[in-house]
Amino acid sequence: MIQNDKGIVDLKHRIMEDVARLAWKDELDEEHLEDLVYEVIPGPRPAYRCCVYKEREIVRQRVKLAMGENTRANKDSTNEVQVIKPACDECSIASYSVTDNCRLCLGKACLSACKFGAITQGEFRTHIDSDKCKECGLCAKACPFGAIVHLVRPCKRACPVDAISFDEYGFCKIDEEKCIHCGHCIHNCPFGAIGSKTYLTQIIKAIKEGKEIYAMCAPAAEGQFGSDISMLSIKNALKEIGFTDMVEVGLGGDMTAAYEAEEWSEAYKEGKKMTTSCCPAFINMLKKHFPDQYKENMSSTVSPMCAVSRYLKAIHPGCITVFVGPCIAKKTEAKDPEVPDNADYVITFGELLSLFKSANVELKPVESEYQEASLFGKKFAGSGGVAAAVIEVMQERGEDTKDIKLEKCAGGNECKKALTLLKLGRLPADFIEGMICVGGCVGGPSNTVASNDIIKARENLFKQADSRKVLDNLKDYPMDKFSMKRDGSM
Repeated sequence: MIQNDKGIVDLKHRIMEDVARLAWKDELDEEHLEDLVYEVIPGPRPAYRCCVYKEREIVRQRVKLAMGENTRANKDSTNEVQVIKPACDECSIASYSVTDNCRLCLGKACLSACKFGAITQGEFRTHIDSDKCKECGLCAKACPFGAIVHLVRPCKRACPVDAISFDEYGFCKIDEEKCIHCGHCIHNCPFGAIGSKTYLTQIIKAIKEGKEIYAMCAPAAEGQFGSDISMLSIKNALKEIGFTDMVEVGLGGDMTAAYEAEEWSEAYKEGKKMTTSCCPAFINMLKKHFPDQYKENMSSTVSPMCAVSRYLKAIHPGCITVFVGPCIAKKTEAKDPEVPDNADYVITFGELLSLFKSANVELKPVESEYQEASLFGKKFAGSGGVAAAVIEVMQERGEDTKDIKLEKCAGGNECKKALTLLKLGRLPADFIEGMICVGGCVGGPSNTVASNDIIKARENLFKQADSRKVLDNLKDYPMDKFSMKRDGSM
């Protein structure tokens, strides 16, 4: 994730906050929404693009995303991640470009290397015709001055599955058949041309209608807002805004670890290799790019988000569940028809802050002994945390785990490498823990602060937690009342 996108984030969050304010006042009509566009971009001079008209159109499409709707260019799309086309027009179309380092040397190595006639000699330097260039890179390798550079657009570079391409005019296109909804492209676009749909207005409507609505806060939340903001701080703020209550999803981590441990034990005895099933972007990578391994090697246990949602819906029939975390891909997991009774809505930490601001609610430090998860469940958010929790459960059950080999993958490239080895039958490990974000969920695309700051704050908060065991913790919950299998079977 780029670290210099503050202006983009500020604009996005301002629009989300203003849309949410209109929702609280029942003013989500065309007139008020258009007034909002002019409040954000008053004119007459443009603030950051060529003209106020383009800026206002970008805001209109951001308003659509803020209301959970598709942008104009994606009317029939089911993707959560979408392109805001008017914002996507400032990147170079050419992949290879000639820089001022070109000396128009006599050797003309670049011309000789090009097999497609894409290079011609100009007055001061050579020129590459982007229509003829096949992006083979031979010219760049041949140039003795290193004057030809390979320019990869940041959204494409960030995508771990090559789901991004560009049309004839240079506009970004997302291949929905390849996209794993990781959201890495969103924060890597320096123009804010990619965004995800947001469901704050639907949540506000449910609150205003007096529905029973429960928040489910991801383990990555600890440390997200500083070392003095605990899970109880978040819980209190959510209840103040109108949620019925909040449950710590680290509890779901305990649930997932307990049931995944049973699968791992059985698979290990059979010599079968398995992958975890917690990271939805990793599951999407499996499903779309390694379909055989998705069917044969993936754990059938639900994610912690789904586990807590099913637990809540079992004890509070008819309730609405809202997951809060750093993840874009969770929005697609919530809509997966193969995994029933999952979260009804998913919002990111940034969206949560916009929701709080729209209702004038603040996160406040509070002395806390509130804890629903073991430390192992709380640590699900870090790379290696899922595997550590599953191994812990196996040990609590008295199993010998010293010979188990784990492959802990954090980042798209590591995940692809491990899954490719699994596909080829050359994976040395017994189990793969797959997380598409580097560092795990604490490195997620929608974190509000840098990962290092989150990790430091988490360490301080973890010191306040007790050392309860995973299986002992689950004795207090009705695990027989809901399914822990992805398909919902008991």
